[in-house]
Amino acid sequence: MATPTARLIYAYDAYCGWCYGFTPWLRRALTDRPHVRVEVISGGLFTGAARVPIRELRHIPTARHRVTALTGAVFGPAFLHLLEDGDFVMDSEDAAIGLSGLRALAPDRALDFASQLSYAFYHDARSLSDPDTYRGIAERHRLDGDAAAAALTDPRHRRRAHTEFARARDLGVRAYPTLLLDTGSGPRILDALHTAPEQIGEQLDHALYAAR
Repeated sequence: MATPTARLIYAYDAYCGWCYGFTPWLRRALTDRPHVRVEVISGGLFTGAARVPIRELRHIPTARHRVTALTGAVFGPAFLHLLEDGDFVMDSEDAAIGLSGLRALAPDRALDFASQLSYAFYHDARSLSDPDTYRGIAERHRLDGDAAAAALTDPRHRRRAHTEFARARDLGVRAYPTLLLDTGSGPRILDALHTAPEQIGEQLDHALYAAR
């Protein structure tokens, strides 16, 4: 029986440290699985009252070591300095708006953009509220950098970001990253995150086999 075409929903937040480590592994797993289409949705991890100086997020210094141990992701010196300073406020709304703008320029590169946004912050300490962050990513992809930068203040992309936040809630997403697989009977949350990152592909294959 043929392998079913599948849609993978990746519920993600650009300011999620676990997403920073996890996204490259997901990209690698999907390279050999072209029958799996991926959709990235932003979850809105740090919005509203959750937008606080990073020093108040006391789990981050410990969590970053766990992320590195599990995924190999390196937190750059610039980020470590930002963490030590403690004043930076992560704004997931701006990050989701910016991702929406990049995705509008090249929809098939959404997972690449997601990974590069996390890297921009957790390695280079670039603010995801800075239009130049999006301009730089767009230009590296030979896309319109001015359009990417302007998207950050575009009401259409703000609406799309809020639509994604609501959708993540409706899908039952409670933590990030979360993977949901839809093989035709509706999306269901995968257990891929409960295994080592290198086993993501195996989890996808198992779920697809069970759907045959």
